[in-house]
Amino acid sequence: MDGSALRVIPLGGLGEVGKNMTAFECGDSIVVVDAGLAFPRDEHLGVDLILPDFAYLKENEHRIRGLVLTHAHEDHVGALPYLLREVRVPSIWATRLTLGLVKSKLDEHGLLRAAELNEVKPGDPPFELGPFKIEFVRMAHSIPDSVAVVLDTPAGLVLHTGDYKVDHTPVDGQRTDVGRLAELGNRGVDLLLGDSTNAERPGVTGSERLVGEAFRQIIPQLRGRVLVASFASNVHRMQQAIDVAVEVGRKVCVVGRSMRKNLNIAGNLGYLEVPDGTVIRPNELANYRPEEVLVLCTGSQGEPMSALTRIAYRDHPTITVERGDTVIISAKPVPGNELRVHDSINQLARTGAEVLHQEVAPVHVSGHGNSEEIRMILSLVRPKAVMPVHGEYRMLSAHARLAADSGVPADSIVIADNGDVVQLDRSGVRVVDRIEAGVTLVDGLGVGDIADVALRDRRTLAEDGVLIVVATLTSMNGRRTVSPELIARGFAGADELLDELRAEADRVLTGCLDGGIVEIKLLQEHVHDGLGQVVYDRTGRRPMILPFVIET
Repeated sequence: MDGSALRVIPLGGLGEVGKNMTAFECGDSIVVVDAGLAFPRDEHLGVDLILPDFAYLKENEHRIRGLVLTHAHEDHVGALPYLLREVRVPSIWATRLTLGLVKSKLDEHGLLRAAELNEVKPGDPPFELGPFKIEFVRMAHSIPDSVAVVLDTPAGLVLHTGDYKVDHTPVDGQRTDVGRLAELGNRGVDLLLGDSTNAERPGVTGSERLVGEAFRQIIPQLRGRVLVASFASNVHRMQQAIDVAVEVGRKVCVVGRSMRKNLNIAGNLGYLEVPDGTVIRPNELANYRPEEVLVLCTGSQGEPMSALTRIAYRDHPTITVERGDTVIISAKPVPGNELRVHDSINQLARTGAEVLHQEVAPVHVSGHGNSEEIRMILSLVRPKAVMPVHGEYRMLSAHARLAADSGVPADSIVIADNGDVVQLDRSGVRVVDRIEAGVTLVDGLGVGDIADVALRDRRTLAEDGVLIVVATLTSMNGRRTVSPELIARGFAGADELLDELRAEADRVLTGCLDGGIVEIKLLQEHVHDGLGQVVYDRTGRRPMILPFVIET
């Protein structure tokens, strides 16, 4: 391998939203940027989380010099505990809030000492990991302390933007550092890896302060209980809701374990201010009239066991909503979560509550820059080559068009897939190889132990149901003592078919036994095939058929 060349290997985050993770290789050294997870879609029945495939890093762990984190969203840090269980990572580098939230996550998993944790501020002198000189650049996003990562390598200067927007009026006053980005552009950026999430959207993303202004206009007019649901990591959103609650004299009740934890961590680190006496516990809500409280809760994505979902279905132990209450869903559904969010909204509306969301009120803004902000970054940085990252293929493609419009040559724009090996050297940038980069599924306590066949079986059960056949044979003469018993669950028309299916099972078994077939597995196969054909002929469905032949 050419020691002066840089290999960029995306292990997640390309062609998808989530599980962002990229390996940068130079010589015998690897630096990993981010370790994110994704949430399951409808086809991932029963799966809890989706992680990048760590196999390549496991094979090359002796070359890993460190892991760098851009910010503390789950799609960038959520896979970290699972990574550290499998792969030795000597050091982790992140900003103060990111590190604070990561420490809490690792502590829960008993991994606090698995890697050396290093705090870095934007503007600090570069730190070295092997041949890499790395520094952070402040970027505005929907969580404080987000940064872009600058990697100075023997092959050239690389800028990974992380997630960002160009917010000129951020809640904490920490704007995207366009001055430093311009300095890097003057120095010469050889490769830009840029956030593509909102590349298809025209214009600019609204400032986070717009949500605070909406809260100030909406909440003082309300007379019932107010619930505000948002991502637990959106510290700025929580701060603005708390500020308005204090202004109108409402107590604040924080519901949801992750939101309480993040509020405490952000408060202790100085990223969030809550006046003394403002926060009350859920069991104290009964002491206040509805117009005296504001509830901050998780569940903006319709997660089945989240606070808002349980409240919507009247399953929460301490909180209910009634006619006259207002629920503000201050988040956009992550792709794949739309139906669950709509179910929660419908259920809340059934209770008589008014539900405000981004489609009917200005209660949410994105944390990602729209096309004009991407154009601004491209004009500031003036990269020689561009590799769109963080987004579905259509988003990457839109980002590539923006790069071309800004003057980047077509042969210097690389739209890659997870597992592609993108090489940067003196001759430019191009895809030179490919590695295996699949996914790892987390199912309950199992990590990576659920195979495609298990998902296929779950899909069959969900779509077509199951038919169980139990036949009993006497051990003395191999003949049946009773007719087969059938149990059908989950496929339409089963009741009308049971007599016919029972007769078919009886016919198949009789034919097999008369023909001298007594091997249990063969009998079960014949029953499976015979009943499967009848069911398909009558219903057009293929339920899972489980035949059991029992000897007594």
